[in-house]
Amino acid sequence: MSDLDHLPVTLDDVRAAHARVSGAVIRTPTLQSQTLSAMTGANIYLKFENLQFTAAYKERGALNRLLLMGDNARKNGVIAASAGNHAQGLAYHGKRLGVPVTIVMPKLTPTVKVMQTEAHGATVVLYGETFEAANAHARALEGERSLTFVHPFDEPDIIAGQGTVALEMLEDAPDIDTLVVPIGGGGLISGMATAAKALRPELRVIGVEAELYPSMHNVVTGADAPCTGDTLAEGIAVKHPGELTRRFVKTLVDEILLVSERRLEEAVSLLLQIEKTVVEGAGAAGLAALLEHADQFRGRTVGIVLTGGNIDTRLLANVLLRDQVRSGRLARIRIRLQDRPGALVNVFRVIAEQNVNVLEIYHQRVFTDLPAKGLITDIECETRDAPHLARLIAALREAGYDVSQVELA
Repeated sequence: MSDLDHLPVTLDDVRAAHARVSGAVIRTPTLQSQTLSAMTGANIYLKFENLQFTAAYKERGALNRLLLMGDNARKNGVIAASAGNHAQGLAYHGKRLGVPVTIVMPKLTPTVKVMQTEAHGATVVLYGETFEAANAHARALEGERSLTFVHPFDEPDIIAGQGTVALEMLEDAPDIDTLVVPIGGGGLISGMATAAKALRPELRVIGVEAELYPSMHNVVTGADAPCTGDTLAEGIAVKHPGELTRRFVKTLVDEILLVSERRLEEAVSLLLQIEKTVVEGAGAAGLAALLEHADQFRGRTVGIVLTGGNIDTRLLANVLLRDQVRSGRLARIRIRLQDRPGALVNVFRVIAEQNVNVLEIYHQRVFTDLPAKGLITDIECETRDAPHLARLIAALREAGYDVSQVELA
């Protein structure tokens, strides 16, 4: 008996799920990215699950689960605890199938997520300050109201549904030899690894977690790293991965890599700039892994799942601006001047000679450690790239100014 025989989901289950959900979920494209391939040294294929109707792969597992329920269970309805993509996927397909859906969310869930879930026809119950409290309340309501609880990742039918992503990727790009998959609770990578390893045992399956939430990495390696902090990849910020999914991961996944917040930001920005596609932090984790661990993928044919595109627009704008700062295209330089008429004239002459565009100017006369006649001027400017910025700073220093660059944390 092989290790696979001990797992409750098989390739046949994934194939059956694919037949079940086909036509109701989008068969998203798997496309080669020439630019990202050239950047990383790997041959990269992207699976655009952010193009699903609810902008995330979670629809697959949710729909498979709903379709496998009996008539009475469907009539009574389902319940889940989720403030993310699982809530929207379950709500959308529940409404489509006429299944009442109740979603329990923590009280502090952003209003936009509540509204999006309600817009898909679900009843939202706000309870508790944490996800754990919301989840416990959902399990209590399950019994009180005779509802069916649908777990976001730790159920065989959910895992089988998520595995359909791998079936499509390997059909559309059969030369893929490595799959890179974000891990939160572990449902997606469990299903994808089940299908991929059954079809191609030699294919490598690599999981990715944010450095701040290495929960499955802890399980596999025996480490005890903390899972806490604000991560851009909130969709995979899971403190406790599934009891079922950890069995799949231990059996089928070759390695789990951790990625920094900086690489997550860079990946989100690159996907928008290069592929013209909006991807949330968790959805960009696969690309972040290639950026952070490039040597492990160079020369390989890599399939990356862009798992979702639900990112707050203000957060996205902030990520893009921070990326411009890191690349030298947007900068704030700090110049010490004497507070006298015409002090800025020569500064702007130098800036103009370097063909730099000034965006904002900030004067500080009071809260400085300079003498009373001194001032600090911060100039926010736009340059072509890092070398262009370096030339501007060098020119200002050559003109006799004390100049420094205000760096990001």
